[in-house]
Amino acid sequence: MNKASEAILALKPVTFRYKHELDPKGIPQFGLVAEQVEKVNPDLVARDADGKAYTVRYQAVNAMLLNEFLKEHRTVQDLEATVAQQQMDFQKQIQALTTRLNAQESQLRRVSEQVQESKLARQLVADSQ
Repeated sequence: MNKASEAILALKPVTFRYKHELDPKGIPQFGLVAEQVEKVNPDLVARDADGKAYTVRYQAVNAMLLNEFLKEHRTVQDLEATVAQQQMDFQKQIQALTTRLNAQESQLRRVSEQVQESKLARQLVADSQ
């Protein structure tokens, strides 16, 4: 079915009520207008003896909906896998940066200690003179 099912994305669902003679309670119905469906995809309607579209072939629409759902589901799964991989990569980068920062902090501490020792040594030399 592949791309053929994309035709359903152009369909416009409607709400309607049957004529009073058919449904005296006027219960709201949901569906598609056969003439509009025919414009999108003529194969999705059933025709009367005169060749005029009179109803929608909902079983075909349902199959197309399922195909589109499955395509979207695969897309979502791919995106979720991509996000999961990006999160793992991000965590690895954070760990690497944390390791580098810790190493730099350690180096700064050593340099600072050496500077302090150097100052103390100069002060001792200055005091002893």
